Amino acid sequence: MTEAAVCPICEGTGWKTVQRAGLSGVERCSCYSERRARELQESAGIPPNYQHVSLENFEIPGDHPIVRAALGQALIQVKNFVREFPAADHPGLLLTGDPGVGKTHLAVAVMKALLSRGRECLFFDYQNLIDRIRSSWDSTAGTADREAYRSALEAEVLVLDDLGSQRPIDWVMDTMTSIITYRYNNVKPLIATTNLPDHELNGKSKDYARKTLTEVIGERARSRLHEMCRILDLSGMPDYRLKRPR
Repeated sequence: MTEAAVCPICEGTGWKTVQRAGLSGVERCSCYSERRARELQESAGIPPNYQHVSLENFEIPGDHPIVRAALGQALIQVKNFVREFPAADHPGLLLTGDPGVGKTHLAVAVMKALLSRGRECLFFDYQNLIDRIRSSWDSTAGTADREAYRSALEAEVLVLDDLGSQRPIDWVMDTMTSIITYRYNNVKPLIATTNLPDHELNGKSKDYARKTLTEVIGERARSRLHEMCRILDLSGMPDYRLKRPR
């Protein structure tokens, strides 16, 4: 791998000399924010399959007017979230709905937009996070696994994909409640996606064949999510991912 070119303006220091009213001073070079954004993205944990996603390339199918309108409105709301971030009342974002409607694409696209502004973001797949926290109990666990729980607590912006994709056992519910409550109390934004139905949204009737978000992560964690997040409900959208060309 070739080394990155040294900025000719600041010679790699990140500071440039400026003159104002006959006085000499320094200010951040434009290369600093660009370099920091690259470094933040490299350490953000974005899965390879989502490295290319952005708000600009979010696909809205044109063959279904209702879906097109719903996803178009969802994209507008997500862009509003990015523009207003961090909102004082709801600094986080929760995307709900069935698989294949673009929730992860939107969540990662938001994450990348925030990274470009110099915000520290960290992506975790929910199942992987739970597995790493479980592994950290082993005395032979590596440093990364031991730090996974702390990272989920302390990251400036946590992106948690597929929330609730773990059977609802007590220690998992307690762990999620702990992470969500800590971030809520410390005003640390959480961006999450989930396939689980939330039947308090829009007065939807309950499908008894499926576990609900409350049943899997617990009432307290679910309540905190609704207090700290804007809710974007994509329930009822078809899995248009299956129709995309490979």
